[in-house]
Amino acid sequence: MSVEAAPGTDAELARRCESALVAYLDRQRPHWPDGTPAGVLDAVRRFVLSGGKRLRPMFCYWGWRGAGQPDTPQIVVAAAALELFHAFALIHDDIMDGSTLRRGQPTVHRHFAEVHTRHSWRGEATRYGHSAALLCGDLCAAWADHMLHESGLPVDWIHRGYRLFTVMRTEVIAGQYLDLVSGVGDGSVAGALTVIRMKAARYTVTRPLQIGAALAGAPPGLLDALQAFGDPLGDAFQLRDDVLGVFGDPAVTGKPVVDDLREGKPTVMIAMARDRADRAQAARIRRLFGDPGLDDAGAEELRALITATGARDRIEDLIAQRAAEATAALAGAPLTAEARSALAALAGSVVARRR
Repeated sequence: MSVEAAPGTDAELARRCESALVAYLDRQRPHWPDGTPAGVLDAVRRFVLSGGKRLRPMFCYWGWRGAGQPDTPQIVVAAAALELFHAFALIHDDIMDGSTLRRGQPTVHRHFAEVHTRHSWRGEATRYGHSAALLCGDLCAAWADHMLHESGLPVDWIHRGYRLFTVMRTEVIAGQYLDLVSGVGDGSVAGALTVIRMKAARYTVTRPLQIGAALAGAPPGLLDALQAFGDPLGDAFQLRDDVLGVFGDPAVTGKPVVDDLREGKPTVMIAMARDRADRAQAARIRRLFGDPGLDDAGAEELRALITATGARDRIEDLIAQRAAEATAALAGAPLTAEARSALAALAGSVVARRR
């Protein structure tokens, strides 16, 4: 059942981005090389359109509007291109993390592994799944670039935003590698905060805002103001994500809460728990965290340890602090009144979300 959204609301903007993605993806099928199985195309389409909050397109759109440009179909298409880049990042991240579920459905690499098993094909199902999913992620990255350039905006305007689009892509990959390095050691709170700024905060909030503003021809002062707002809000977004990854409701988040603990994901919350733990608590965290065989009972013990050390409360304090920094920066940013109001509402939803 479809839900009608009031014009100008987040739901309406998300619907318009969805429509732009559907139209773009449908146009790609006739260009798929003859004789090549369409499984990759189908998997990408299914993954991109299977939910998601469309936050990055929304921030891009309001960066554009905040710089004084009017609503146009072209900016919606350009903003929606960021969702394809997001799909690339998620698909590759799920492979690296060994995740089995995303948005309540099998991850792309698990889907292809199951296809391999179902058809009794030769070779190793897991390796086939990883390889096929990597190609899906690569295709999303290529299409994100293409969709931006085919948005219908003037070429010189696209060039203004493309510099920041390139910066965003570089930061995400650098942050992902930093996350990989952090995962082979215990990791510090400072290091974990750097990871979330590079890997998630910038590409979720700051860069989409700045890309939209740059496409609109915003002056450097506005780009700086958007960074002052976006960086702390992006931190709060990822910190909330890390809390939900351990304490969230899987029926709402679409992801098992044991995954991050079993994987040994080096989050700020875990780093804080280690710093605050006494000797006995630290020994149990070392024993349980990152154990590939961690069961539900072990995960529950880890959650209790995180809470007992005060790390969860400290993360909530840090989320509130970062949100307050973002709110203060937004109040002083040289934006249109409509954009300021929309971004304030988006900021509230980012901090208070349950999925």
